[in-house]
Amino acid sequence: MKIDSNDFRVGAGDKVDLDKWPTSVDPAATSNKHYRKLLAEHVAELSSLQRLHYASDRYALLLIFQGMDGAGKDGAIRHVMSGINPEGCEVFSFKQPSAEELQHDFLWRTTARLPERGRIGIFNRSYYEEVLVVRVHPEILRSENLPPELIDERTIWRDRYRSIVELEEHLHRNGTRILKFFLHLSKDEQRKRFLARIEEPDKNWKFSQADMREREHWKGYMEAYEDCLGATSTQHAPWYVVPADDKDTARLIVSQVILDAFNDVHMEYPKVTARRRKELEAIREGLAR
Repeated sequence: MKIDSNDFRVGAGDKVDLDKWPTSVDPAATSNKHYRKLLAEHVAELSSLQRLHYASDRYALLLIFQGMDGAGKDGAIRHVMSGINPEGCEVFSFKQPSAEELQHDFLWRTTARLPERGRIGIFNRSYYEEVLVVRVHPEILRSENLPPELIDERTIWRDRYRSIVELEEHLHRNGTRILKFFLHLSKDEQRKRFLARIEEPDKNWKFSQADMREREHWKGYMEAYEDCLGATSTQHAPWYVVPADDKDTARLIVSQVILDAFNDVHMEYPKVTARRRKELEAIREGLAR
């Protein structure tokens, strides 16, 4: 399968019905060997573009990963970004807010972790948790110390979508490019992965009853994701619904989307000025002595 990023992109203003978005597509590779070859090519190209991105120092790139437990967020980040220089990339995982974070607006804790120009920032879960988990569990909303008049479930999600879209528009205007990935996993595939985790010592440590309790809210999460994706996918900060039942194909789709985004922005190594050239020649002469 030839990967076309646009096949997975949610259009601005689209109404999203996740039942119509596949969790599985034809494999992008014909074998495991072919997959490793394709991924290695993507990783090498990403590494080269990341060096140019770092040297150019004009844009920042923010990658956001969301998905149900078991969707493969950690693995996608680990494999796709395996060739990136850690000096130019940071990964943050946002879970339950701390007491300090609850004393601020819901965007505060993630804003402090936004990438600098020339760097890649990765959010493994993000401010979108506040319109996903909090929507499915409204008791969390009531514990966030908001003024009572603001806790109106008829309007608060619309207002939070607006805050998110306006933040992302602001970031785009100031040189941050944003890509958002929803790893779209089927409920049956999640069940299989949960069962596999139980048998694997290197994975069962992170599996708990809490994961099973969240699985019981599957329908609520799908509804929350549908509303969120439709309301916050924009021209400048698009969502990509990545079929996640096949981890290998999902990783190749994610890496292709990132490559396409890098190639869409103008980057170049700093030009050597006459003054800088003279300085370099002086350094050359000093080293030749």
